[in-house]
Amino acid sequence: MKVKILRQVTPFSESYWETFSADVSADTSIAALIDYLNYNDDIVEENGKPTTRIGWECSCLQGICGSCAMVINGVPSLACETFVRDVIKDTENATITIKPLQKFPVIHDLVIDRSVIFENLKKTSMFIGEYNPSDNKNKEFEHQYTASKCLKCGLCLEVCPNYTNGENFFGALFANDCYIVASRNTEKRREIKKQYGEHFASGCSKSLSCMDVCPMNIPTIASMAKMNR
Repeated sequence: MKVKILRQVTPFSESYWETFSADVSADTSIAALIDYLNYNDDIVEENGKPTTRIGWECSCLQGICGSCAMVINGVPSLACETFVRDVIKDTENATITIKPLQKFPVIHDLVIDRSVIFENLKKTSMFIGEYNPSDNKNKEFEHQYTASKCLKCGLCLEVCPNYTNGENFFGALFANDCYIVASRNTEKRREIKKQYGEHFASGCSKSLSCMDVCPMNIPTIASMAKMNR
């Protein structure tokens, strides 16, 4: 099969497509596929032209760090959790297209800069602080735990029709964090509700595409319902 990758040498250079040939099974993950392409010292593209190793990020390779987020055949996904069989049916006559997330600055090839996510959380003091759940109900604990699984991988922002550059609308991951902090520290609740309204509620059109791509299957709509109520 063919693997078409959108590459970019530096943050300031032009992007370009490069196509490679690969002979792997349908049970190969996209992360392993990229490793396969990078394996040899002398890397060549489809036509035998020498090229450089493909830049990408990974850490756990178990779907719990979010580092390998990229767009695979048009769908924002984690490379370690997506397999060849998930995106194509025939490995002999197909093309897999891979590109970096498009709503974040590209550093190199498939490596992107997600720092805006963490800067926005710092800017809004989105941390629990002193644990003070004086009016918490036991029934909330299950959803608090589920919402806290967010990887900050950026897939929800990539697919969101309302998110652009993070200057005002902070996306689904912010909504989940607002719920967690507001429910775990009642003294911060008023300020968190204000931040939620300004940086999420006022800009969300409720397409809920964020839930379709979330690798942790977080029901963001439940966080939204609780915050709105």
